[in-house]
Amino acid sequence: MLNSFNLDIITPERQFFSGEIQSLIMDTPDGKRGVLAGHAPMVIALAIGQLDMMIDGKWQTAFTSEGFIEIAPGRMNIMAQTVEWPDEIDTRRAKEAGERAKERLRQKQSLNEYHTTMSSLARAMARLRVKRNINMD
Repeated sequence: MLNSFNLDIITPERQFFSGEIQSLIMDTPDGKRGVLAGHAPMVIALAIGQLDMMIDGKWQTAFTSEGFIEIAPGRMNIMAQTVEWPDEIDTRRAKEAGERAKERLRQKQSLNEYHTTMSSLARAMARLRVKRNINMD
């Protein structure tokens, strides 16, 4: 069995996951990063995208919004605004959110509104990508 470490994933609404995993791959502002047991302690920003966790030797995938990751000896904590398993993603709602964001981008916006709209679009597209990738398996 591979070395493992404890992972806790927490959102404002719930504890999404708590358990032992062997590996984690996540999206960060600098690209994808992976973590294995024994990783050096650090704090990493979490980007909108996908979490891939190896649990009991099998990969599980989830959608995540922005947050941060704290890596400490033998454990890791992820705090994110939203984390969802693929079966929790409402495809219709994500498509509608993406369309609304695209429409807002066509309108004149302040810089702050633009960044908010781009974040909404990124969340919608990431949800759809996670759902599509899981359905292909």
